[in-house]
Amino acid sequence: MSRVLLLATTTGYQTRAFGDAAERLGVELVFGTDRCDVLEDPWMDRAIPIRFHEEAESTAAVLEAARSRPIDGVLAVGDRPTVIAALVLEALGLPGHGAEAAAAARNKQRTRERLHRAGLPGPGFVTRPLSTDPKTLLEAVTFPCVVKPLALSGSRGVMRADNLPELMAAFDRLRAIMQAPDVRKDRLDAHDYVLVEDFVHGREFAVEGVLNHGSLHVLAIFDKPDPLNGPFFEETIYVTPSRASRELQQAIVAGVGLAVRAIGLSHGPIHAEVRASEPGLVTVLEVAGRPIGGLCARTLRFWQKAGRASPAEPVSLEELLLRHALGESTDDWRREEIASGVMMIPIPRAGVYRRVAGIDEARTIPLVEDIRITAKPDQALVPLPEGASYLGFIFARGRAPALVEKALRDAHARLEFTVDPEVRVLQSPHG
Repeated sequence: MSRVLLLATTTGYQTRAFGDAAERLGVELVFGTDRCDVLEDPWMDRAIPIRFHEEAESTAAVLEAARSRPIDGVLAVGDRPTVIAALVLEALGLPGHGAEAAAAARNKQRTRERLHRAGLPGPGFVTRPLSTDPKTLLEAVTFPCVVKPLALSGSRGVMRADNLPELMAAFDRLRAIMQAPDVRKDRLDAHDYVLVEDFVHGREFAVEGVLNHGSLHVLAIFDKPDPLNGPFFEETIYVTPSRASRELQQAIVAGVGLAVRAIGLSHGPIHAEVRASEPGLVTVLEVAGRPIGGLCARTLRFWQKAGRASPAEPVSLEELLLRHALGESTDDWRREEIASGVMMIPIPRAGVYRRVAGIDEARTIPLVEDIRITAKPDQALVPLPEGASYLGFIFARGRAPALVEKALRDAHARLEFTVDPEVRVLQSPHG
């Protein structure tokens, strides 16, 4: 039986989907997770305990485990374990993204530098210690600008500033975000710095793809129909296939292809974020050396091209990536010929989540396939830019992207979330 190592956090949405896909393929899935290494297998899944911030030590732990349980392929979920995945692949002599390229893709400054050196379109940018007085940046910054942490994902900490007061406020807010316990535990030097770059105008797209020994196979181009112009950049709706012109889609694919080469990514999944405008001006914002996150992968299903002995049903992205990790090219696979989309349900305000009403009604909307509320009752909700999660996901599938988008919006309109204000108990100075 083939064996694939999946590096992921203990709370990742995708781990169960990979487990289901592995079971269908008859593949053994070995987990490497950032969990306590003192307790003896608390989840009873024989996972390898590692620490994402201890990359050399974690790689050694995986290689030691592989002596008794040989590994045939490696996948990483999320940005944090991508470098460890690359180091393991290199040590085992298996194809994959190089460790240096994986590290560059995970750091917004290093990505910007590599794209700039390659002569690709991109915003002007400066990187400074987070302790910097924003007033000293006036000669180096053009408004509007965007303030970004170097190594957070999901638009967390990303803020637009149109003038100096807004820039100062964004710096203050980002400093507080970077002191959050879940950020500090990463122990990344990058968290002590901030990237300030010119705001890039245009429509935003996401590109999901796989590199087969340097050759880019684009699996899907997602439209992001909601304008992402700030002050924060919360992603809500992804819909594919794209409704952009053929010429613009070709320019997007070409731009991402140039970007992955500039960064140095070579073999494995990639997820890119792009700003583009007609007739074809494309700016690649970032390329991650891992697949799309969360439950969003459920929007993608694939058929093998005619003439091959293909499964009776379309396969998931997770199954396709497991096949690729075991040496199969993705070139013989294509996305199903139907529109699909997901809404990442935004958090309307800070507070304590209590309940949601209207789910049954929302599920009756034509084309809606499923609604998954991932927030738990009594959970504290934190919206962007401080937050790092959503209330849940709405999925839809149909014959046209516009119809899928409408179904997602109609379903969301039926949902009513009860979010109570968070009560802070202040201790009396007299005890």
